Amino acid sequence: MNKMTIRDAILQGKRALVRVDFNVPLNDRMEITDDTRIEASVPTINTLIERGASVILMSHLGRPKGAADPAFSLRPVAARLAQLLGRPVDFAPDCIGGDVEARAAGLRPGDVLLLENLRFHPGETANDPQFAQALARLGDVYVNDAFGTAHRAHASTEGVAHFLSPAVAGLLMEKEIDYLGRAVGHPERPYLAILGGAKISGKIDVISNLLEKVDTLLIGGGMMFTFLKAQGREIGRSLLEEDRLELAGQILDAAAKGNKQLLLPVDTVAGREFSNETDFLTVPVSEIPADMMGLDIGPETVALFEKHILAAKTVVWNGPMGVFEMPNFARGTYAVAQALVRATQNGAVTVIGGGDSAAAITQAGLEHQVSHVSTGGGASLELLEGKTLPGLAALSDRG
Repeated sequence: MNKMTIRDAILQGKRALVRVDFNVPLNDRMEITDDTRIEASVPTINTLIERGASVILMSHLGRPKGAADPAFSLRPVAARLAQLLGRPVDFAPDCIGGDVEARAAGLRPGDVLLLENLRFHPGETANDPQFAQALARLGDVYVNDAFGTAHRAHASTEGVAHFLSPAVAGLLMEKEIDYLGRAVGHPERPYLAILGGAKISGKIDVISNLLEKVDTLLIGGGMMFTFLKAQGREIGRSLLEEDRLELAGQILDAAAKGNKQLLLPVDTVAGREFSNETDFLTVPVSEIPADMMGLDIGPETVALFEKHILAAKTVVWNGPMGVFEMPNFARGTYAVAQALVRATQNGAVTVIGGGDSAAAITQAGLEHQVSHVSTGGGASLELLEGKTLPGLAALSDRG
């Protein structure tokens, strides 16, 4: 991934136009309930300031449908960012136009300006060249530090790079490219992937791409039951994708022919209802009662998966092992998270591919004890699928 980063750019006296991911959750009182994404941007912003740049930040928040909507304003983010940076953050009531251009032109090195929500303009998601050009007028250097939106070809992630040069990666983007790129392109072996989540349908391309690259693939979560059914097992009332049974069979055949280990759970924690309060018991996957549904992997599966995780040198994890939002069915997911921590301590590179897996490892308080937790669910999935991310492709090449 031979892309320029902020380390390669001349920044002294320049205005750095930075795409960040400040798509944070807000409550009814417009208070930020999780500032992880804002915190993640601080190293890049501080580096730009230290290197003598003024900083113009742009982001989307929510889905305001191409028109200004106070419920999706980034104003609360400016206040929280000022606290984290320990310096004032000016806030522009729009992201393009004469007033914003004047504010940007008046910035001095070390000044920070946050623009209002990009998606208040339909040109953002349409990747409209005129909108991208209007954004580009605000800066001298373009920095993309929003990996979570790199799989979208929007004006602020792809279009603006055509009008502003150099276009470089921020530190967060660089870290994502480094860890996910290495896992996809140059993994140290044995290379193991753990896939979970509810459905095969959302991860067909990931499974197909990883199956060619990994030595071992562990499958848990709701998707495991479609694979078990494809093997001819009875799965009770567990989640089943009828229209994916043939595909599950083909994946199992491909793994066998390619001499890859594809391991399915050997036991499951089954409940009568989809509820934390339901009665539940642990049974072998061959003995799921007809009136029950599997909601987590069982202890024997945890032991099997741990053994393989601890033998690996590169581990990628995407998707929970059970219904981790319910405490009674979260043990399998948390056990996998703890096994990844031990693997990291043993010297393995461990990458958590965003989304629910990132939420789970954060809930377990273990996010700082693995190699890398991706900030982008959809983007990390597409990278693991082997796809080119438009926001990444648009950045300037080194040399």
